[in-house]
Amino acid sequence: MPFADEPAYQHGQPARTAVLLCNLGTPDAPTKDAVRRYLAEFLSDRRVVEIPRLLWLLILHGIILRIRPAKSAAKYASIWTPEGSPLKVWSEKQAKLLQGWLGQRNHQVQVRWAMRYGSTSIASQLDALKAAGATRVLVLPCYPQYSGTTTASIVDSVSTWAQRTRSLPELRFVNRYHDDPGYIAALAASVQRHWRRNGRTDTTKTKLVMSFHGVPHRTLELGDPYHCECHKTARLLATALSLGPDDYVVTFQSRLGRAKWLQPYTEPTLKALAKQGVARVDVVCPGFTSDCLETLEEIAMEGREAFMHAGGQEFHYIPCLNDDPEWITALCQLSERHLSGWPTQTPADPATAAASRARAVALGAGS
Repeated sequence: MPFADEPAYQHGQPARTAVLLCNLGTPDAPTKDAVRRYLAEFLSDRRVVEIPRLLWLLILHGIILRIRPAKSAAKYASIWTPEGSPLKVWSEKQAKLLQGWLGQRNHQVQVRWAMRYGSTSIASQLDALKAAGATRVLVLPCYPQYSGTTTASIVDSVSTWAQRTRSLPELRFVNRYHDDPGYIAALAASVQRHWRRNGRTDTTKTKLVMSFHGVPHRTLELGDPYHCECHKTARLLATALSLGPDDYVVTFQSRLGRAKWLQPYTEPTLKALAKQGVARVDVVCPGFTSDCLETLEEIAMEGREAFMHAGGQEFHYIPCLNDDPEWITALCQLSERHLSGWPTQTPADPATAAASRARAVALGAGS
C-alpha cells in the first residue's frame, strides 16, 4: 500500500501529545441516502458482522440496504437537533471539555473527536493531528466495556491508517474502563440526581433497569469479555447505589437479525416487568456515554411505549453522562493515567502559558 502524502518532517520539532476520543458514528443527516451510506460502512465491518462474507454482502446489499434506511431515517429524524446528531454534538462537546479539564491540570494536550463510521473519520483526525505536530496519540474509545465489535474495530481503523503512514506517532489505546471508580461514581451520581428530582416510590414496585447494547451470544462463547464487563459495571453501580439484587435488572438492547443475542432483551423485559406488577421503571444505559439513537429513540420512546402499553404506570429514562462534570473529570483522570510518562507540557513563555490556561478555563466553564 503506497504511503499517503504527509507534511514535511521538521527536524527538532517539539514532541506534542494528543488524545483522540472515538465514538461509534452517525449519519450526516436524518435522510434515507445518508443513513444508507452510514449503514453500508457500519454493517460492512467484519468485526460487527461475523457471518460468511459473501452471504452477508448479499443480504446487506440485496435486502437490508433496500429496506432499513427509510425506517432508520425516520427514527433519526425523531431525535435530531438543530445542531445535528445528538451523538456528534455530545462527542464534540466532550472533546472540548476534556481538553479544558486537562488544560486546567497544566497538560498542554490537543484533544480531537472522531467517529468509527461516517464523518468525522478516525483517519482524517489522525491526519490532522499529525499535521499539527502530534508525535504521541492516546486513542480513547467511548466504550467503557471492551468488545471485539467496538473497541477492537477502532484499533483496526487506526491500524489501517498506520499502514499508509510513513512517519508514525507513538500510539496508545485505552481498551476498557468498565470498573473505573470515576466512571462508576459519575453513573451513580446521575441516577441519584434523577431520584432526587423525581422521587423514589415503593421499591417493591420499582426497578432500575440497566440496559446495555447487545451483541450476538456467539461472541461470548468465542471469548469476548463484553458480557462479563457489563455485569461487573452493573454490580459496581448497584453497590454504589446501595441496591439489592431484587432492586435492579440487567438487559441488552438493539438486537439485529434472528440469531441469539445476549439476554435478557430490554423491550421484552420491560413488558414482563409491567405484567408482573412493577409500576415504575427507571432506565439507565451505562454502556453509552453519549445520548444517541439507541437511547433517545429505542429506550426513551420505544421502551416507554412498550412498558406503558403492557400495564406499567411510570417510565423514566435517565440521560447518558454526556457533558456531566463528574464524567468529564473521570475522563480526564482516565486520560492522565494513560498519558503517564509522555510529555504533556510544551515549553512556553509566561504570557503564552497564561493565555493557554485562560483558554482551558473558558472551555471547562462552557458546560
